[in-house]
Amino acid sequence: MYGRRDVLRAGAAIGLLATSPWLSAAAVASLLSRPIPSTGELLPVIGAGTSGSFEVEAGSADYRQLYQVLEAFFKGGGRVIDTSPNYGGADSILGQLLAEGGWHRQCFIATKIAANSRADAQAQWDGTLRSLRTDKVDLLQVHNLRDWQQQLPYARELKQQGKTRYVGITHYLDSGHDQVAAIVRSQALDFIQINYAVNAPGAARELLPLCRDKGVAVLINRAFDDGRLFAAVKDRALPEWAQEQGVGSWAQLFLKFALSHPAVTAVIPATGRLDRQLDQLKAGQGPMLTQAQQQALIEQFA
Repeated sequence: MYGRRDVLRAGAAIGLLATSPWLSAAAVASLLSRPIPSTGELLPVIGAGTSGSFEVEAGSADYRQLYQVLEAFFKGGGRVIDTSPNYGGADSILGQLLAEGGWHRQCFIATKIAANSRADAQAQWDGTLRSLRTDKVDLLQVHNLRDWQQQLPYARELKQQGKTRYVGITHYLDSGHDQVAAIVRSQALDFIQINYAVNAPGAARELLPLCRDKGVAVLINRAFDDGRLFAAVKDRALPEWAQEQGVGSWAQLFLKFALSHPAVTAVIPATGRLDRQLDQLKAGQGPMLTQAQQQALIEQFA
């Protein structure tokens, strides 16, 4: 049952969607793309995540708002959406929205295996396909290295069967970087997904250069440190040089910081709000940050 507040929020979102210049053909053309090293396929640098933001009830006001968010994302040139079978039903909501909007062909679906045995992984995979309403995905990742010695070979089997086009591994903490790097050195991977932010730049020391040398694509999670960075910049003005780089918000600046590393393929910030989605897309165009600007941000948030 929609209340007055829900109706007003939905109406405002629809109005913003209809009037936004970011949904023009020019906006689509201006979103930067980068190649997946293993194939050369181009991906837009601004992707989306589903953790938290897609954990909603189908048909609710939040669900309808997510529809507007995805419409803006795809019309703005986005493609990559990252999800997982253990994100509280987010993959099912994503699958329903993609079907409702007719966006399956536009979407580069990245999902995960999060299981402790081969049998559990197979059952989970069957459920993933049902939830996402598809018979294949674009990227299958071993979630946070969970049982990776068994699950990575299984992901490769699915790749050989044409069920996924790419395979990879993920982690979200600095404490996992050494193990991720060891796997990148020893295993053939298409992608990794890792945390990287102005207050957590550790991936740039070894892991990101290693991925560039090995030809492994990189998705960045936690570019906002799960929202904590916004609390840190409350009432704080952007750096004087931000406008020169086409940056109009802290969210854009945090995303551009991550994208400014040459090893990074795309960032995947999650949001359930249309205004934030439109703002995040703006980080995917214009110049990247210089090394001096990146270092200044690292020092500011150390």
